[in-house]
Amino acid sequence: MSDLKNSDPETTGPENNDPVPEAVAPRRRGWSGPIFGLGVVLTLTCGLAFGARGYTMRQDQVAATAAHDRDLVPSVRVATVKASGDESVVTLPATTSAFAAANIFARASGYIDKRNVDIGDRVKAGELLAEITAPELDHQIAQAQATLAQNQAALHQAQANMELANVTNQRDTPLVKDGWVTKQQGDTDRLTLQAQQAAVGVAQANIVAQQALLQVLNQQKAYQSVVAPFDGVITQRNIDVGSLVQADTTTGTFMFTIMQADVIRTQVYVPQDEAFGVEPGIEAVIRVPELPGRTFPGKVTRIADAIQPDTRTLLTEVDVPNKDGALRPGTYGTVELHIPRKTPSLLVPAEAVVFNSQGVHVALIADGAVQLRKVSIARDLGTQVELSDGVKAGDEVVLNPSVDLAQGRKVQVRPETEAKPAVS
Repeated sequence: MSDLKNSDPETTGPENNDPVPEAVAPRRRGWSGPIFGLGVVLTLTCGLAFGARGYTMRQDQVAATAAHDRDLVPSVRVATVKASGDESVVTLPATTSAFAAANIFARASGYIDKRNVDIGDRVKAGELLAEITAPELDHQIAQAQATLAQNQAALHQAQANMELANVTNQRDTPLVKDGWVTKQQGDTDRLTLQAQQAAVGVAQANIVAQQALLQVLNQQKAYQSVVAPFDGVITQRNIDVGSLVQADTTTGTFMFTIMQADVIRTQVYVPQDEAFGVEPGIEAVIRVPELPGRTFPGKVTRIADAIQPDTRTLLTEVDVPNKDGALRPGTYGTVELHIPRKTPSLLVPAEAVVFNSQGVHVALIADGAVQLRKVSIARDLGTQVELSDGVKAGDEVVLNPSVDLAQGRKVQVRPETEAKPAVS
């Protein structure tokens, strides 16, 4: 039993104070070092192998992605470039006004005796609006007529004296030559005739002056009857029966406002880019938000022929027939002008235009490849853009082109989503 205990390697060791055989100790120290080193080498080798394999796989993926991107033919949506029509339709804000409007002031001083109209009444030209009474004016007219009669009587007297002086002068002139009458008497007769002729001239001038004064008074008498200057509607009234009115060029009493509204005058300011096509006679359509579904056709009748430098717009007037009075002066609305085009333009969807550091351009499709073209925008219509150059009618442009869509890139068209821009 003692031999077996001593020979058991698990029961021998320092704890039992038993000596370890010399052949056993060197054997355990010899295997642990090489095994550890071998493990490290295998770990490093495996790590390098896996790393190299991952790098190779990533390189293969990059190459495959590059090849895929190079060989990929993207699908794009396109729209066809359309030529603009022969006319441009422009809608602009406008304000209506009466074709004619007048503020009526008192031209005779006195009191309102009659008032025949009120606000909203329609009147005809020459219709009596109000009557002014002024008794003192009647007295002035009577006095002027009496003075005129006196001047006419004075003229008759002067003419009679002139005839007497003429007869006397004609009778004494031969006697003076024959010596029967003194030369002094002859001079007296001649000068008396001239004096009577001058008196006739003065009497005639007094009559003319008095007639002019009487005409002024009669005109003031006529102004007592206030009449409408044209067919229209009364839009303002400032007097009533018994009101005192004064006739004065600067402080005369304001009585009525009358407007002629059977034709409406509409003023609109056309921007410079459309102004060169505006001329009298072109068609226009007036629309008012409060009258939906109804249009009022008219025509351009007057243009200012000068661009306003502060706004770069052209003042244009459109006359609109308004027989039923549906349009009222001072109404806000819109004017649709059908302006003939002076220069042709091309229409593309706004989503086809690209803005970047290289400028404004579009992507055309030619022979299945992309061509980037610089363009110039003539007018922005919102969903559409008018181009003045860079493309031609019938070209196909890419809608919403991607940022990596380069020159010469092969693409394919998606016909089922082909956009069709509306015609302006």
